[in-house]
Amino acid sequence: MANEDPVKIPITHELDLHTFRPSEIRELLPEYFRECRKYGIFRVRVIHGKGTGALREGVHRLLEKLPEVESFQYPADAQSGSWGATWAFLKPAESDQRE
Repeated sequence: MANEDPVKIPITHELDLHTFRPSEIRELLPEYFRECRKYGIFRVRVIHGKGTGALREGVHRLLEKLPEVESFQYPADAQSGSWGATWAFLKPAESDQRE
């Protein structure tokens, strides 16, 4: 039987999706962004790679729908991965907005 324990990944301003399956991003991105916001991280570089574009398109469709995402920038600047990455800009957590 496979071990189904969640994989703990460090919460930083960067999320590299190369080790994840495209079917996992629907749950991964909102959870990761929720943790980023808890730590005061509001600018996240999502590395999806260049490839066929399927993963990038899935990431962008999800970013458009997530309420915690204020905006996103694609492609990232040349120093940040260019066509292989997207910057996601997150809204502050609701408790931060009320203060």
